[in-house]
Amino acid sequence: MEDFKKQLSKSSFEGDVRDDLATRVEFSHDASLFEVLPELVVAPKDAKALETLVRLVADNKKNMPGLSLTGRSAGTDMAGGAINDSIIVDFIPHMNQLVSANSKHAVAQPGMYYRDFEAETLKHGALMPSYPASRDMAALGGIVNNNSGGEKSLEYGKTADWVAGLKIVFADGVEREVRPLTREQLDKKMAQKDFEGKVYKEIFELIEAHYDVIKAAKPKVTKNSMGYGIWDVWDRETGVFDLTRLIVGSEGTVGLTTEVDFRLTPKRPHSGLFVFFLSDIEKLGDVINTVLEHKPATFEGFDDQTMILFFKLMPSLLSNMGAPAFLRLLISMIPQGFMVLRGYPKLILMVEFNGETTQEVKDKIHALHLALDLKKRQYHITAYEEDGTEAKSEKFWLMRRKSFQLLRSKVKDKHTAPFIDDFVVPPKYLPEFLPRLQKIIRKYKLFATIAGHMGDGNFHVIPLMEIEKKSERDKILPAMKEVNKLVLQYGGSLAGEHNDGMVRGPWLEEQFGSEMLEVFKQAKKIMDPDNIFNPHKKADADWDYSYSHIRDHF
Repeated sequence: MEDFKKQLSKSSFEGDVRDDLATRVEFSHDASLFEVLPELVVAPKDAKALETLVRLVADNKKNMPGLSLTGRSAGTDMAGGAINDSIIVDFIPHMNQLVSANSKHAVAQPGMYYRDFEAETLKHGALMPSYPASRDMAALGGIVNNNSGGEKSLEYGKTADWVAGLKIVFADGVEREVRPLTREQLDKKMAQKDFEGKVYKEIFELIEAHYDVIKAAKPKVTKNSMGYGIWDVWDRETGVFDLTRLIVGSEGTVGLTTEVDFRLTPKRPHSGLFVFFLSDIEKLGDVINTVLEHKPATFEGFDDQTMILFFKLMPSLLSNMGAPAFLRLLISMIPQGFMVLRGYPKLILMVEFNGETTQEVKDKIHALHLALDLKKRQYHITAYEEDGTEAKSEKFWLMRRKSFQLLRSKVKDKHTAPFIDDFVVPPKYLPEFLPRLQKIIRKYKLFATIAGHMGDGNFHVIPLMEIEKKSERDKILPAMKEVNKLVLQYGGSLAGEHNDGMVRGPWLEEQFGSEMLEVFKQAKKIMDPDNIFNPHKKADADWDYSYSHIRDHF
């Protein structure tokens, strides 16, 4: 690495280069249970600097096989996708700008925090709606490269649906723009005698050679982040070839994104939340079907353990919120405090409606209230909280959005171990699926909180473990295998939003089969022939490598 650093210093690269131990340790982990110490952390000043860096790595790869580049923005990745033992490319310091924005599109760099991006788009009355629950901490690069979804994905889909185009530095060290192409435009691309032309030609040929298998492999669930989205790249019927669909969600394994053009949607002026509580999940499938009939914008939920822990950890919010706001929050939560003392509910379900007027929102909420009230006893509904204003519903959004952040930083002696944290199961199977899941959790004596997107059947199960103990780490593989087998038995996906990384990449064959795994590997090879981008992730992942890098200290 010393020789590479000398070459980097003599090159035209502009940006920060850090190799001190404190920086390397800081970038050795993300929000996952893994830790990999990098040798170097660089922050390119702009796309030109990034091109220089990629070319230099490509030129030295043969003599330095361990060289690689892993892009990183906010480092909130929960699958180990933003860590690497070679070079981390930090986009936050310099490549963090809004390029342009209007009511329909906004173009930004990967290091821009979503919270700052949304503040700009809201000036135009619009938003990019596929933000994750970690919206206050996440940056755009991670959102794109994980193909994030979140509380609004029930209505709006995932990030791939909102990327109109992007710029990416390819493996030959050249930044190029990628947008959907007609067949005529694709033919022109494939005729190019350069690396870009080769990529388009070989990806097209790969899809054509396995067309039916690829199309059939797309998981039959509302959201998926497993594998590469190659099934959405080429469609014979529409004649559209869209390479962004492979790049979005690729975890930076096929190139490094420098700029993204997002489609935006108008922010509806009014919203309201209807919250209800279940003492038993036996009829959860029926409950979900009833709610979905009313076409909500959002349908979220979390369990009693999440609620109880939130109460315990509430004091940590004081410094962030300020005393007046914290006091209002505390008073508003008195009814929920009494519920916890009585030992229920088992699930707290949140249904949000949007509308052009306050009355429209209230009418939607009232209609659902009436529909649920008719079956209140049958569905085990114990209480309602109906309100058409965002202020009074803030407490529930805080529980839902802040739960993982609080768990990760505030629970003593135990640490978050997100290894079964993002599966998707068709909602109709949940009444049968969830008790079997809970049985596995009890079998391995895992203390875990459960939250998720009820309308999608997408759950985030976050075990809290004394991960320093070998006996605890030894639970991870067998527990994960049992949960994975259960999810796949019900036709689900092992990852709806958080992607593969080091935790789920090793299970791509179980999810898709051997032929599709080979398709993924070939797609990676075409776009990154020397494996310089983010190794040990996606189709390149290996459980032995991943397990050897589970954190054993905090």
